[in-house]
Amino acid sequence: MRKKIILITGANGEIGHGLIDILNKEGINDIITLDIHPLSISISSKVSNAISGSILDKNLLEQINSEYEITSIYHLAALLSTRAEFSPLMAHEVNVTGTLNLLSLAIDQAKSQGRTIKFFFPSSIAVYGMNTIDKHKNTVKEFEYCYPQTMYGCNKLYCENLGTYYANYYHRLSDDYQEGLVDFRAIRFPGIISASTVPSGGTSDFLPEMIHAASNNQSYNCFVKKTTRIPFMVMPDAISAIQKLMNVEKNRLSQNIFNVSAFNPSADEFSQKVKEYFPKAIIDYTINYKRQGVVDSWPAQIDDSAARTQWSWQADFNLDLAFENYLIQKLKKNE
Repeated sequence: MRKKIILITGANGEIGHGLIDILNKEGINDIITLDIHPLSISISSKVSNAISGSILDKNLLEQINSEYEITSIYHLAALLSTRAEFSPLMAHEVNVTGTLNLLSLAIDQAKSQGRTIKFFFPSSIAVYGMNTIDKHKNTVKEFEYCYPQTMYGCNKLYCENLGTYYANYYHRLSDDYQEGLVDFRAIRFPGIISASTVPSGGTSDFLPEMIHAASNNQSYNCFVKKTTRIPFMVMPDAISAIQKLMNVEKNRLSQNIFNVSAFNPSADEFSQKVKEYFPKAIIDYTINYKRQGVVDSWPAQIDDSAARTQWSWQADFNLDLAFENYLIQKLKKNE
């Protein structure tokens, strides 16, 4: 008899770590992880099995399919934005083909179990593409301005559509109605600021890079203009949003894709906040116009009213609380 588990891909990232910690606190440890790197020792004791391997390895996925009864999938594995621009073919392979492989696994599991499989997908504001005038005039809903300017954004938008397609068109008969085989749910995350992880050069990393440099007594050259403004949130709210969405009853949801947001300071407003806590911080601006153009194509603020209405989304941290109750406390603890 196959063991019932939750599958988390890309579990070695901080979202994966945070998700495993929350599930563990809820008493859930029937989890298997799949990541190309060995799972961090700090969380390996909180899962049933940590598998090192690729989401592109169909033989490995077939082995997982045969050995486990999967109740839900959190598909976090991806090639992120900066690397995707340098390796677009690899990005398509990992981000799109990898997602297709996991959706196919969900379908196989649903058919063998005779039940719907929940599937979480982390999307991004990179799916949006706007001109400068519209960026500052409009609060953007999920169905507006979906014209991505990067390979990463293209991948994310296409995978949203793939997941919605699988949710809408793969069904099984359940008594007198059709029930979907895959319950696909996605969040379009804004920039995410973490106190624990040093940024790795992502396009939205200018704010987290700024505060990590200051906390390490390093000067920082911001690669976007002082006036640049896009939505952000801190990591604990990102983890909370995932669990809130995955725990809500399906009949409360009228869509598959949701915006979430918490605050949207300009680069200069954030730098002034950083200097309140790190008065000696040196923050200059050396504009990278290619990256500036990408960030300029993203909305300055997004409309997350659907998430607020349908699954009671609300950020716990505004900008002030993000500093006071999360960033500064964590950064000082990490010193």
